[in-house]
Amino acid sequence: MGYRVAVVGATGNVGREMLKILGERNFPADEVIPLASSRSIGMTISYGENDELKVRDLADFDFRGIDIVLSSPGAKVSAVHSPRAAKAGAIVIDNTSQFRMDPDVPLIVPEVNPQALKGYTKRNIIANPNCSTMQMVVALKPLHDFAKIKRVVVSTYQSVSGAGKEGMDELFEQTRNVYVNQSIERRKFTKQIAFNVIPHIDVFMDDGFTKEEWKMEVETKKILDPMIKVVATCVRVPVFVGHSESLFVEFEKPISDADARRILREAPGCSVVDQRQDEGYVTPIEAAGEDKVYISRLRVDKSVPHGLAMWCVSDNLRKGAALNAVQIAEELVKQGLMDKAA
Repeated sequence: MGYRVAVVGATGNVGREMLKILGERNFPADEVIPLASSRSIGMTISYGENDELKVRDLADFDFRGIDIVLSSPGAKVSAVHSPRAAKAGAIVIDNTSQFRMDPDVPLIVPEVNPQALKGYTKRNIIANPNCSTMQMVVALKPLHDFAKIKRVVVSTYQSVSGAGKEGMDELFEQTRNVYVNQSIERRKFTKQIAFNVIPHIDVFMDDGFTKEEWKMEVETKKILDPMIKVVATCVRVPVFVGHSESLFVEFEKPISDADARRILREAPGCSVVDQRQDEGYVTPIEAAGEDKVYISRLRVDKSVPHGLAMWCVSDNLRKGAALNAVQIAEELVKQGLMDKAA
């Protein structure tokens, strides 16, 4: 028996990726319904290799009879429609920031904390973490199990696709305009993104950190361990797809780079590419379109008693959003939680 699945925000970057991945992974769906705003009604959108689906209007869609909702329409829209779908009996897997820190909503990365899924019944909503948090905790979890992490210092290098289609369009247009000597227009980003980096993602908070940096701290604590200390600097870079992170991790117990390499090679969702030579590491271009979190540049951090430094790269649209949502749905089926919901 298959499931009825609705994809909310189906015409966006992440929504399209969700539809693609559902087909690629042969998720047991009898029906898949793409939903978006009224301006997208009737648009056809690809599902799997051969199917074309017609987009329906989210605003008046009746969620009764829907088993799973994969939702990525933006936080404000999700605040309205995810609870509506949950009330109708669907299990909502929400990719926005709206519910992540709600104590009654589990924040899930299947390779890290699948046991927390059982808590979804309080609100019928499961949250996807922020894309930068997600790839980091996939890399940190097996190391935390081995030597217990005390503190993480992370700098991110986040692609413009994290800001949606508008961000990707702005990088393309600005790059073109540089070469043809036309004026640079800024609409999505606070400064020129072409041939530049911007140390500012999301809004500034009272303590000087941005909300993106705050998310990495609090989400890591909720997913992995509330005792871990995290400090982040989040930077937007002129890359279309793929987030990168430089991580400095302090542990309670001794851990060598050889230990870390061995542990991560065996860890779910991880791939170690760490050769100390030219091209012996992964960059965003190689990670684009891939499912894994790639770890490179593993080395001992001698500035603390038990420290490691590493480089971490992943496709933010796939593992950082769409794939994780589909993996959560797969985990619900695997754990028999869909049967309980029915």
